[in-house]
Amino acid sequence: MLAASLVSGCALDSERIGAAGPELAGRYREAPGRSAKAVSQDWLAAFGSRELTELGSMTLDGNLDLGAALARFAQAEAQMMIAGAALYPQINASQSASRSRSPGTLGASSGPFTPNYNSNFNIGLSASYVIDFWGRNASLAEAGRIGAVASRFDYDTLVVTTLATLANAYFQVLVAQDRLLYARDNIRAAERVLNAIRARVDVGTGTALDVAQQESVLANLRVNIPVLERQAQQQKNVVAALLGRTPESITVKGGRLSALALPQVKPGLPSQLLLRRPDIAASEARLLAGEANIVAARAAFLPTITLTGNASLASAALKNLLRADALALSVADSLTQPIFDGYNLQGQLDARRGQRNELLANYRKAIVSALTDVENALIAVRKYAEQERLQAMAVTAARRAYDISQQRLNEGVIDIVILLNTQTNLFSAQDALTLVRYQRLLAIVSLYQALGGGFTREYVDPMLAADPAITVPASLPAEATP
Repeated sequence: MLAASLVSGCALDSERIGAAGPELAGRYREAPGRSAKAVSQDWLAAFGSRELTELGSMTLDGNLDLGAALARFAQAEAQMMIAGAALYPQINASQSASRSRSPGTLGASSGPFTPNYNSNFNIGLSASYVIDFWGRNASLAEAGRIGAVASRFDYDTLVVTTLATLANAYFQVLVAQDRLLYARDNIRAAERVLNAIRARVDVGTGTALDVAQQESVLANLRVNIPVLERQAQQQKNVVAALLGRTPESITVKGGRLSALALPQVKPGLPSQLLLRRPDIAASEARLLAGEANIVAARAAFLPTITLTGNASLASAALKNLLRADALALSVADSLTQPIFDGYNLQGQLDARRGQRNELLANYRKAIVSALTDVENALIAVRKYAEQERLQAMAVTAARRAYDISQQRLNEGVIDIVILLNTQTNLFSAQDALTLVRYQRLLAIVSLYQALGGGFTREYVDPMLAADPAITVPASLPAEATP
């Protein structure tokens, strides 16, 4: 049986497959195939807003979701310590003292009855150690360690997501403020047109219908003001919540979208993304932990060897407790070999294999999703830049038409319908340009997020980053049975 166990033990690591991912192309479809450094961890500063950069730092310090994620990481580290405890001897100290009284009626059938008193004093040490001959405890400890690393990767994923959410909320504040600025400018322009139309009515070249139509335009513009003010204030409250602050405790000034920089982001190579996405790193770590759990489940079929030892001092009198004659010693070893357990161990092994296969599918999905995120972000950045350029041309043309129509209105040679159309076109074009620029900024944020937001796994766990088990084999090995 021992020989068979040794042969089985040699094959325990045969199911380690490493991080088997899909094939990667040499370049992104929407970007040249050139290597590039990881994006800066302080990528919010690239937009050129000091307030946004400061809000990012405050978010990292105060965000409550990040605080909860750090607490989960601390729990994972504690679980790692628990999982590794089996690798070490268990040593316990004990101390006891007792005094008992036996009734005299137990020792004699007739009096006088004299009770008996007994004392017992004991000081001892006990130790036990499970010899990890098959590596079961080491595999469980490894799974616990890698699980803690995965928890840290989860924290980094949340950091990137939270900063992206902050940027989006801040940009929405700026969008609302820009649209408010345009709306108020348009209201003033519409009021000037209304005064001009009333002047035409006074001299008999305008009609009451012309006045009513312009008043309708002006009223519709004024309706938008409270809507945009509500949006701006609510987004400021969203920013406060991301900082872990109450709305009244923080002031967000905002500004203009046009004042923000439009950073140029280099995506690098698809293969570099595997080291720069914390969600991929977390999936890979969980896969490696799942493989370690399979090794541990297979080792459970093999004998367990336990060494135990006890040393104690015992005496009926306290004054004799520390004498050499009071010393008691015992040493023992035991070997336990599962023979039949109703297929419990086999079920546990099959469950671990199923979990490993699920983790492998999740790992592959994480890679595919990450590459898709980058491609979609690159498409969005390019297309929104083109759309913004075309929309700016539309605003310029609408502005020119509006200026001409205003001039002809003052000259009294324009139809009011043409004026109303040029007004509507200009106001809509300005609003659309603001929204397109906002979408372009969101696309840049999405690209930063898709590229990992400055994450690199080496600074988190160099041991995992250099783990030789992290490979990309061409195919999966066939599953073995114990």
